[in-house]
Amino acid sequence: MSKTSTLFIGLDGCTFTVLDHLTSEQPGVGVVMPFMKRLMEEGTRAKLRSTPNPLTPPAWTTMQTGRGPGVHGVFDFIRSEDKGGEVYWTLYDSRDIDAETIWQIASRQGKKVACLNFPLSAPPPEHINGCSVPGFIPAKHMRRNTHPRELFERMKQDIPGFDPKELAWDFESEKQALEALDEDSTENWVRYHLPREEQWYRVADYVLRNEQPDLLAVMFDGVDKIQHQAWEFLDPALIPENPTPWEQRMRDVCVEYFRKLDGFIESLVETAGPEARVFFCSDHGFTAQFEQLRINTYLGDLGYLTWAESDGSEQALRREASDFANLDWDKTLAYCRTPSSNGVHIRVAEKEGDPGIQPEEYDAFRDKLIEDLKALRNEDGEPVIVDVLKREDWFPGPYMKYAADLTLVLRDHGFVSIRHREPAVIKRERPAGTHHPDGILMAYGQGIAARGMSPRRQIADVPCMLLHSLGLPVPEDLEGKVPKPFYDREWLASHPIIIGAPTAAAAGQRDIEEMDDNEKQQIIEQLQMLGYME
Repeated sequence: MSKTSTLFIGLDGCTFTVLDHLTSEQPGVGVVMPFMKRLMEEGTRAKLRSTPNPLTPPAWTTMQTGRGPGVHGVFDFIRSEDKGGEVYWTLYDSRDIDAETIWQIASRQGKKVACLNFPLSAPPPEHINGCSVPGFIPAKHMRRNTHPRELFERMKQDIPGFDPKELAWDFESEKQALEALDEDSTENWVRYHLPREEQWYRVADYVLRNEQPDLLAVMFDGVDKIQHQAWEFLDPALIPENPTPWEQRMRDVCVEYFRKLDGFIESLVETAGPEARVFFCSDHGFTAQFEQLRINTYLGDLGYLTWAESDGSEQALRREASDFANLDWDKTLAYCRTPSSNGVHIRVAEKEGDPGIQPEEYDAFRDKLIEDLKALRNEDGEPVIVDVLKREDWFPGPYMKYAADLTLVLRDHGFVSIRHREPAVIKRERPAGTHHPDGILMAYGQGIAARGMSPRRQIADVPCMLLHSLGLPVPEDLEGKVPKPFYDREWLASHPIIIGAPTAAAAGQRDIEEMDDNEKQQIIEQLQMLGYME
């Protein structure tokens, strides 16, 4: 029997829109997730507000650190720098997290931890008492970035059918879907995540039984990937009433995925044992995106940016086909770097002769830009951009200057496009799945009250709950709180919330074999398919 006191299951992109639907009786299929239904009835849950831009890397990093992006330093999949004449980029990894994670906080206080499939967990952080198997990296890098290294060899030997290519992002399978998102390839791409999720379940089960950590945390990311491609078959408001054969197959494979996921969760909870507390959260929720905003096209129409003119050279053609905006940097004052950022960067001249506005013009320029952004309307006269977030208000901390000057909140919560195409706003032919700021938070087990739905919480609350569950003090500099309504009053009285010393400085990182340009481009292609890049 496991001695694990705390089991944490991350469900990337999970939302109560889908979860409530799949835990209720459905015609022809019954209750798809009966175990989750029981946990929801016997525990407490709440909507969970994500980071200001509800995106996987910053949100999961806040969940792991209890700090906002302005403090931990992660804002996107891609870290970019404006050097005046060019914009340079690289992929974020764990070395960019400038805050102590809960895995490190618990480890230095004698707790054994296991973190499985979380983004930005490669290279593995130093000073982890337990194990880490990274997610969101190429298969060839998994052995090197598993901690301890010998755990990878043991799993390969002991877990039937262990396949690192299925644990990692499978470039070839996903590239095929990217190249031709016809009906068959879309169905196959969704179906691909069934065995992949089973691989992560087997790893979690193996670690739970053999390592017996005090805290086991595993993240299942197929929820997010399937919803991006198949949202209209999961959202009760969009499910076709008279489906075509292909639409029925898509609905069936989505149901199959969530039914199997429910079984994996049930097995892990049973293995953790009746003494364990079980927590669930997602990094963000999901909703439908009905239109597309080509933000750089709009900024170009208003004169804030100038597109680069092609001279027909090979270099110019490569730039036009690249994944980033192809701009005339000498004439561009404001632009968006990546769709996933939903952010507008203002170019400020650092010295005489640099392109951009003068520093003293910044406030007036930004105010006018905000006014112009909020003025945009779709063909029905509705505002496309419903809020514009200033970075000092939403990303305070030492890394605030790396945030976009302005973060856009769209009417349908969609991601923007940065392509040079007209018109600036178009309706989508079919609704697409996109991120919503409200994800899920659930708790069940010893000490957890059966209170049903509780008021909304913040994603920075999650690490506070996990540390408290381990019997550890919550560092005073974490931005979240332990939500008292989740707990039985008598249990909480005997297990009081203790606020402790602040977190330690971020631990040093190990050397890592860098991904080559081809591997980085493959990751970009995956992000393209999910709508984060173009």
